Amino acid sequence: GRRLGRGVQLFQRGTYAEVNDLLKYRQIDLAFVCGGAFIAGEREFGMQALAVPQVRGKTEYYSYLIVNRKSRYWRLEDLRGESFAFSDPLSNSGRLAIVYTLARRGEAPERFFRRTMFTYSHDNSILAVADGLVAGAAVDSLVYDYLRARDPEAVSRTRVVARWGPYGMPPVVVHPDLDPALHSALKGLLLSMHAEPDGKTVLERLLIDRFVDADPGLFQSIRQMEARVRGR
Repeated sequence: GRRLGRGVQLFQRGTYAEVNDLLKYRQIDLAFVCGGAFIAGEREFGMQALAVPQVRGKTEYYSYLIVNRKSRYWRLEDLRGESFAFSDPLSNSGRLAIVYTLARRGEAPERFFRRTMFTYSHDNSILAVADGLVAGAAVDSLVYDYLRARDPEAVSRTRVVARWGPYGMPPVVVHPDLDPALHSALKGLLLSMHAEPDGKTVLERLLIDRFVDADPGLFQSIRQMEARVRGR
């Protein structure tokens, strides 16, 4: 805000759809969204990716299939007939990746699993598995690895039995009709954060190297998966 000469107001919502709606109806200028929410917003109102985070030199991440560390589950098939947690209906790593994987096998979550639930955050999904509330969950590798480094208690009670990807990193997005001058200023700010002391400190706390340009092809695999699942 100081570098832009503007006041900054932070909005948080409980679901990805609510965040998308804030941007769609121009109630916010900028948002950090999941890849699945980005594809939905892109299709619905032309949401644009402004930049993506680079983590450990990469702009890609994975969906992890996790189970309780003490469980007897070692692969997806072992979870047939068991309970399962998704993070959010629009989440790529927390829902789309596994729904797509099942669709390719001719399966659907409502038939494959005995019961499914939404936790509305990857942290909650990890806790649900760690505490034995569900047999398995699909979670964002970035969140899982961040918690393993910073707050490992819950993660230590789980294990990863499969991963899908790589997928384009969750992007920072804007409305397609955002004022061009503000669009340019926001992009410049993000792409130079790593070179500023304050910005570098923030990025280090988030385990992000820097922000880089969003390659248009970075999200193509998610687009294809989402199209397949929508048409199933």
